[in-house]
Amino acid sequence: NAFGFYSLSLPADSCEIIVTYIGFAPKAFKVDLSKSDNELTVEMIENKQLKEVTIKANRNEERLSQTTRMSVIEIPIQQIKEIPALLGEKDVLKVIQLLPGVQKPSEGNSGIYVRGGGPDQNLIILDDANVYNAFHLFGFFSLFNGDALKSIELTKGGFPARYGGRLSSVIDLRMKEGNKEKIKGEAGIGILSSRLVLEGPIVKGKSSFIVSGRRTYFDLFLLPFQPADNQGGYYFYDFNAKANYEFSNKNKLYVSGYWGRDKAYGYNNYSSTEKNEYGIGWGNATATVRWNHLFTNKLFANASAVFTDYDFTVIQKSNNFSLNFSSGIRDYMLKYDMDYRPNNNHNIKAGLQSIYHLFTPSALVIDDKIANSNTNKVNQIGAFENALYVEDDIKLGLKLRLNPGLRITHFATQQRNYINLEPRFNASYNINSTLAAKASFSYMNQYIHLLSNTGVGLPTDLWVPSSNNIKPQQSWQVAAGFAKDFIEKDFSVSLEGYYKTMDNIIAYKEGASFLGTSSKTDGFSTTNNYNWEQNITAGQGWSYGTELLVQKKVGKLTGWIGYTLSFTQWQFDELNFGKAFWARHDRRHDISVVAIYKIRKMTNDKNGVTLSGTWVYGTGNAITLPIAEFNAPAHNPGSIGTTSSFTQVSQYTGRNQFRMAAYHRMDVGIQLTRKMKHWIRTWEISIYNIYNRYNTYFYFISSDIAGNRSLKQVTLFPLIPSISWNIKF
Repeated sequence: NAFGFYSLSLPADSCEIIVTYIGFAPKAFKVDLSKSDNELTVEMIENKQLKEVTIKANRNEERLSQTTRMSVIEIPIQQIKEIPALLGEKDVLKVIQLLPGVQKPSEGNSGIYVRGGGPDQNLIILDDANVYNAFHLFGFFSLFNGDALKSIELTKGGFPARYGGRLSSVIDLRMKEGNKEKIKGEAGIGILSSRLVLEGPIVKGKSSFIVSGRRTYFDLFLLPFQPADNQGGYYFYDFNAKANYEFSNKNKLYVSGYWGRDKAYGYNNYSSTEKNEYGIGWGNATATVRWNHLFTNKLFANASAVFTDYDFTVIQKSNNFSLNFSSGIRDYMLKYDMDYRPNNNHNIKAGLQSIYHLFTPSALVIDDKIANSNTNKVNQIGAFENALYVEDDIKLGLKLRLNPGLRITHFATQQRNYINLEPRFNASYNINSTLAAKASFSYMNQYIHLLSNTGVGLPTDLWVPSSNNIKPQQSWQVAAGFAKDFIEKDFSVSLEGYYKTMDNIIAYKEGASFLGTSSKTDGFSTTNNYNWEQNITAGQGWSYGTELLVQKKVGKLTGWIGYTLSFTQWQFDELNFGKAFWARHDRRHDISVVAIYKIRKMTNDKNGVTLSGTWVYGTGNAITLPIAEFNAPAHNPGSIGTTSSFTQVSQYTGRNQFRMAAYHRMDVGIQLTRKMKHWIRTWEISIYNIYNRYNTYFYFISSDIAGNRSLKQVTLFPLIPSISWNIKF
């Protein structure tokens, strides 16, 4: 499992065992099994740190055709580091957007859209901790530092019973645990930010640590060019830390955490007595304590205590007035998981978890000294979310594997209790040793909702719970497909089709937003604890499509080709006159090509050279635009006679009836690696959008002097070169 526990039941004889793990060099050795209950610990080493080794055995990389689950993709961390990226920032979630089934938002939009689901329907987990806003810089970069991660797994369907609480995907990220033998590190300086990672032993052979940090600095670059009495800026930072201690072969303790924040700020001093300050900020904090215990050589348990906090804040301050608006969500979670392997034909997992959610849809503090008034409005809602699950990975002969599971969920607030059963099922049938047919069924419930404006902009999304009026989101998904391994060529192919329904999804009513409607006296939500319910409407959605993935993980040339054909529609009784409409993130065709070619291996006297490139194409998003505009007499209540004033009126045919231009671009990069005396140095040069495609950020309607109206677009990113310097020691 993810903690390294394994149990093998083998005949009492001598055998050869080959151990593999994505991104690490395989190990092969013989084991004498004449006595029972052998204990064997295997330490893996990253591929690029080894000299060339030849192992004479049949290739035994993990095969898609040999696993029960489908709709699961693992991405080697090394590949993420070698893929070119905007401004040289290696971004885990941007790489996930290159996979089939994951619709990429337009530039300037955050969020991940998996098989038609919204951004709130993704369960993003960092060392057992839920992450509620996973992006920096208004969605341009994710908050995960790839240098600190050990593994990444994306699950789009066929969800095992151990996962729950979201409808569309699970992104499970695990941090490295640190080197127990010696101090190691990585550092990098780029155009946007600098980063540092350190790892090493606390007690050699028994415990280790890893810490990583990253901060942007273009706010510091702007500072000298701004007047002293009128300045502003933006920056983000993040910090990861993890430590572990091995008390014995049967007991291990892990402690890990993440802290990160974005801040955009400004201030001006019009005089020595008049000062103004304003800004927005948002951030995440997580802390996880885990205890591993091995009861027997077939029974493993992991207990976790987890804290998660996300908040968004708007401030405005002057001499006589101050305003502070905030929203967020805080979690306290206890979780217990068990792995039981009675024999080679069964792998049973069971567990339970309990989460206390503390929602803060709005907290408003105003101090107005001129009016001699104070406002302190805090809207908080508490809720418990509990779950109990069991699943079994079953082998029936040599060809058939099943993974049935059941999850029981419970959600409770002061208003309402919900209890649901969530059956899950995966099946895989090996047609031959390299070809398997797979099918899955999943039923999911999501008890928390994300109120999100449909436009681009700030992370002003509000997390709110299910209530007496707002039901839990529900989804069922069926999928079927084939997985084929081409062993001699070192690549695999998967083809899947899926159909998915989504019920009780929510959206703002026309004209509503996180600040409330125009009827609010103070511009913000009132103190009514459930006022947000008055501004939203519930509906349903459908999504179906086909996904193709060709992936190669080993060799001089690695990467993948992904293609998605998908259809996603929503329907709300109070939107679009009750008619179904295409979701904004509906994309008919989505193509990604990722290639990494190692031109030359690094040696003591030669640079290592790695060339990489990506090309993406996507059908344009569905948006709402008027088909005509005209002037009409303004309505002036109380006026007598004919009015002489006019107002501009827009005419629409329906919601999201217009398609933006297709999105496509190509990125390229080259890495030059050289072995120095005490470290390995890498220069990386990359070009984002190399053929300078003008991809649409948003459209607007413009008028010329003659009054002629035309549709124009704004583009964010032209061709952008970047360079970074990295060392590893």
